[in-house]
Amino acid sequence: MSIIKITKQFSFEMAHALRNYDGLCKNIHGHSYKMDITLSGKPLSDENSPKNGMVMDFSDLKKLVNEKVISIFDHSLVLNVKTDSHLIENLKQNFEKVVIVDFQPTTENLLSFIAEKIEEGLPDNIKLNCVKLRETDTSYAEWCNE
Repeated sequence: MSIIKITKQFSFEMAHALRNYDGLCKNIHGHSYKMDITLSGKPLSDENSPKNGMVMDFSDLKKLVNEKVISIFDHSLVLNVKTDSHLIENLKQNFEKVVIVDFQPTTENLLSFIAEKIEEGLPDNIKLNCVKLRETDTSYAEWCNE
């Protein structure tokens, strides 16, 4: 049986600010992120399984991505842990979803975090090939397992 790639698209809304950045993105602002997750593997060839012929059931992939990524980032404000602690506390007192990360929350760094989280949840026989994260209609970054 051949190796097959499957891709599922996701979207989420997220705000962030880039600490010490030298442009407008140092200010809190948001994006409507679009994300493509591509996996590869051999389709299951067990005729007695309800998953027969699938690399991974798209609903199982959706559940994994929702748990590991979307539930964390959707409608949240993401800030670097090195952001002024008084500001972080003030934001946390006023807003429900303030997520503090130990990296600059750029699309590139978010991709690395997302890929790590998804890989943790995949079965051993399925490989994460690619994660594409679109920040705007004209800007995206791509993580590929090479």
